[in-house]
Amino acid sequence: MDKIWASHLIHKFEDGDDLLLIDRIFLHERTGAFALKSLETKKLSVKEPSSVFCTIDHIVDIKPGRPNLSRMPEGQGFIEAMRHSAKAHNLKLFDLDSPEQGIVHVISPELGIVQPGLSLICADSHTCTQGAFGALAWGVGTTDLEHALATKTLKLRKPKNMRINLDGKWLEGVSAKDAILAIVSKYGASHGNGFAIEFAGPATEVLCMEDRMTLCNMAVEFGAFTAIIKPDQKAISWLKNRRYSPDNDVEIENYVAALFSDKEAVFDEEINFDVTSLKPYVSWGSSVDQSAPIDSLIPQVDGSEMPALDYMTLNVGTPLLGLKIDGAFIGSCTNGRLTDLRRAAAILKGKKVAPHVKAICVPGSSRVKAEAEKEGIDKIFINAGFEWCESGCGFCFYAGGETFEKGARVISSTNRNFEGRQGPQVKTHIAAPETVAASAVLGFITSKNQKEH
Repeated sequence: MDKIWASHLIHKFEDGDDLLLIDRIFLHERTGAFALKSLETKKLSVKEPSSVFCTIDHIVDIKPGRPNLSRMPEGQGFIEAMRHSAKAHNLKLFDLDSPEQGIVHVISPELGIVQPGLSLICADSHTCTQGAFGALAWGVGTTDLEHALATKTLKLRKPKNMRINLDGKWLEGVSAKDAILAIVSKYGASHGNGFAIEFAGPATEVLCMEDRMTLCNMAVEFGAFTAIIKPDQKAISWLKNRRYSPDNDVEIENYVAALFSDKEAVFDEEINFDVTSLKPYVSWGSSVDQSAPIDSLIPQVDGSEMPALDYMTLNVGTPLLGLKIDGAFIGSCTNGRLTDLRRAAAILKGKKVAPHVKAICVPGSSRVKAEAEKEGIDKIFINAGFEWCESGCGFCFYAGGETFEKGARVISSTNRNFEGRQGPQVKTHIAAPETVAASAVLGFITSKNQKEH
C-alpha cells in the first residue's frame, strides 16, 4: 500500500494529512446523483470526465423484467437525476439497458476499470473489494466525492499497515467468506480501525480472483480503511482483454512486479490465520463479529450483546445448526459473482427449496446474469424454487418496496446483518453461498458438509 500511496502523493500537509491523486471515480445513483447536482449548483465541472464511471445499481428494481424503475418510492428521481447529470458532464453511464450494468464493485473489475496500482474511490464503503487487484480503492462520503470529481484529489490521513497471513489448506466446502467471518468474529469489528490490510500468505495466493474480492470486500466489516492483495499473474490474466484494460501486457507486468511488498517490509500489526481447521461460519447476532462455526452453540455474551440476541430472538446455548429459516438470499457485491452462483447451483441441482422458504438470487451484474443463463444456472435456481432476478443491490439492503416478511429469519450471502438491513425486523444470518443454498433446501441452517436429516 505504501508504494501506491507514495506514487499518488501530491503534497504533505503540516497537520499530517496527505493530498492524493485520484485516478478513477465510480458513481452510483444513490449518492452520485447528489454529488453531481451539488457541483452543478456551485457551477463547477468534472475535472476529467473520462476517469469517471457511473452505474445504476443501489435502488433499482430487481424483479424479473424490472416492472418498476426503483425499489424506493422516491427512487425514480435519483435514477433520472443520474442519467441527466451523467449526460450533462459527458460521463460513461452503464444504464439499465446496458449489458455492462451491475453492482459497481462487480462491474469495475469486469470492465477492467480497476487496475493494479491505481487509486479508485466510490461513495460506497465496499469499494475496498477492488483491492483484490492490487489497487488502492476505498469508500468516501459525498463531500469527498464532490471534491474528487472537481479536482481529482483528496486530502486524507495515511492509514497504518496490517498484514493478515492466511496459511494452511482449504477444506472442501469452506471458502473465503468463512475465513473473513472467522477473522472478524475472533478479533472484533473494530480491530482494523485506522489500518489498510494486506491479505497475504499461501492460502490467499491459491484463491481465485472472485474469492479474493470476497476477502477484501469485508475488510470494512473489520473496521479497515481498505484492503489489498498483491497483484500476481492471476490478477493480470483476469483483467486481460477487458474493455478498459491497457493493451501493453509487458508494461503492465513490469509495473505490477514493482508493487509487491518488500520482503523486509515492516507492518504495524500482523495476524496469522490457519485455514486448515476452518469450518463454515454463520452469524448469530446483528453484527458481523457475532459469528461462529455452524456446528457450535451461541456463545456466552456480555451485556452489550444482549440486544442483538433479543433482536434475533435467540438464547445463549442455542445450536446454530438446525435453526429454522424463512428466507434465503444469494447475491450482493460480496457473493453475487459467477463463481458464487456456480457453487450454489451445484448444491441446488436436482433439489427443491423447502416449501416455507422464500428464496431469492440476484446476480451481481447483467454480465454475470447473462453468463449464468448461458450455462443453464438460472434454470437450476428456478427449478429449485429460487426467484431469478435482475442485477442490482436489491434484497442486500432494505430501501423500501418488496422485502422478506416482517420478522423473517433469513440466511444470506451479504456482508451486513444489522437490524433492519434486509427489511423491517428481518433477522439476517450471514454465510457463504454454499451454506445459503444448502440451508434453503432443508429449510434450516446447515452446510453442504452436513448430512441431510
